[in-house]
Amino acid sequence: MESNRKKTYVADINREVFDRKNQFTYSYKTDKGLSPEIVLDISRQKNEPQWMTEFRLKSLEIYHSLDVPPWGPDLTGLDIENIVTYVRPNTQLNYTWDDVPQEIKDTFVALGIPQAEHKLLAGVGAQYDSEVVYHSIQDQMVQRGVIYTDMETAVREYEDLVREYFMTLVPPQDHKFAALHGAVWSGGSFVYVPKGVQVDIPLQSYFRSNAPGAGQFEHTLIIVEEGAWLHFIEGCSAPKHSVNNLHAGCVELFVKEKAGLRYSTIENWSKNMYNLNTKRCVVEANGRIEWVSGSFGSKVSMLYPMSILKGQGARAEFTGVTFAGDGQYLDTGAKVVHAAPYTSSTINSKSISKGGGVAVYRGLLKVSQRAQHSKSTVSCESLMLDNISQSDTIPVLDIATDEVDIGHEAKIGRISDEAIYYLMSRGISEEEARAMIVRGFVEPIAKELPLEYAVEMNNLIQLELEGTIG
Repeated sequence: MESNRKKTYVADINREVFDRKNQFTYSYKTDKGLSPEIVLDISRQKNEPQWMTEFRLKSLEIYHSLDVPPWGPDLTGLDIENIVTYVRPNTQLNYTWDDVPQEIKDTFVALGIPQAEHKLLAGVGAQYDSEVVYHSIQDQMVQRGVIYTDMETAVREYEDLVREYFMTLVPPQDHKFAALHGAVWSGGSFVYVPKGVQVDIPLQSYFRSNAPGAGQFEHTLIIVEEGAWLHFIEGCSAPKHSVNNLHAGCVELFVKEKAGLRYSTIENWSKNMYNLNTKRCVVEANGRIEWVSGSFGSKVSMLYPMSILKGQGARAEFTGVTFAGDGQYLDTGAKVVHAAPYTSSTINSKSISKGGGVAVYRGLLKVSQRAQHSKSTVSCESLMLDNISQSDTIPVLDIATDEVDIGHEAKIGRISDEAIYYLMSRGISEEEARAMIVRGFVEPIAKELPLEYAVEMNNLIQLELEGTIG
């Protein structure tokens, strides 16, 4: 068999849909770089209240006082002085797709957003560069008291709620890119689910970055009140440019007593993107957060969704997959803080690397002194498809009490030749054998995603694996 085996070539992804690049047009943009004048300009464009303007300026001060993290991927290629932090497209917020400019609408149609809205969503938000250009929510959700809108509208119409929660979970002091976000944030989603309301149909926001050399800084703020339930889906993509782009979004999730939130996301950036995103959730007594995460694309990613189990009996589940190809350094993972007794968490992370890509799992499990009788299981598995790729796992377990049940498992390995040979001996081609193994590897994640996103993830993986034998 060995003499008949031919070399497998694993091709780069065909990103035709995601790389659909529109002509760069805009109605307003700031100059490159970062200064108080630019921050004031963004705030003025949005006609914000004084407290938000002051918040931005304070965040800018903090940004300049903090250093780039000394650990993790190399960020020296990211020059904020060459990044445009605000680009307003040639349209305003629309409530019907007919009012969205044709070129922008065509992009979202190609990405399947209006089709998904029609079939299975209770509401959609679509952001293009720095501003949300389309938003909808079903009337029945509004009648039940659910609020789903863009962040700018929320600042104006639900100011007290926004002010109570905005960047309290991810304060600007947290790290340099959180401070940057606080200074120049734009767009994003605000969701409020009242006490006891079950939102059985998902809401979805999609963030599309089109401008070359720009940053996208959307802010997502979700509050799920006591006994309520929500499934929120987030998607992101961008075409490839010859200059670096930056994504430094921020997600803050508040899950109250006996409430539940499933937060599903597939990030699919182009390979010129620095993806430095921050996501965090606090869960009160007997509440639960479920993260389902797929990280594809980007030049560099640093993303570690964090769950803070604040109340007794709170639960967190994280299920994620990362795929790093040629020229990519994806440093991802999950963090959980057990801050109350009888809390539980499960982390299931998988990464795939090929073509010299680097996939790193970096995780933290922290159990405080008062979190007795808590349970946690951490599993991180890495699969390398060739000899030139790299996978590392860097887990940290910080346990401050003996009365806990903690399990940790990490596996790193290359795709098994024996498994390939076995499948080929059953008449399956080598290429399909590899694809079957990878699909089986990520199946636990795929089955947790909504159908359309599972299909998208499987397509992305298939495209990553698409190759020729010869």
